[in-house]
Amino acid sequence: ADITTSSGEFNEIEGEPEERRRARLNRHIRINERMAEALAEKNQRDHQLQQEQDEKRRLAETLDHDIKRWAAGKEANLRALLSSLQEVLWPECGWRGVSLTDMISSESVKKVYKKASLCIHPDKVQQKGANLEQKYIAEKVFDVLKEAWNKFSADELR
Repeated sequence: ADITTSSGEFNEIEGEPEERRRARLNRHIRINERMAEALAEKNQRDHQLQQEQDEKRRLAETLDHDIKRWAAGKEANLRALLSSLQEVLWPECGWRGVSLTDMISSESVKKVYKKASLCIHPDKVQQKGANLEQKYIAEKVFDVLKEAWNKFSADELR
């Protein structure tokens, strides 16, 4: 067994052969280097996570207003939300606007909703390499649409 103190210091052992002492010291040094490296990586991850959270808070202050304005008055109206989706999404997401007249039947609404979900699903947006702002928008818009979908499917797809 390696003999170290609780403070992680290397202890000499009386009468220990030099070769054994050297091997133990080298092992002790390697372990300490790996621990320091692991701690530095953890600190880097923590710092990055903190920066992302700070950025998300800043984004929330500006983007929540835009998303609420888009959804205002049509929270329960899936057709209206889907027909105005392009107002709140970023151009590179690939969403093409759909008019209300293209969503007269429940089946056509379902089809457009599924396309929208694929376009803005947080996991899909992440895979496409979206930035933090785009991820935030996608997450919030996805939640609004999902809620409207639940109401729509309860009312119209019984």
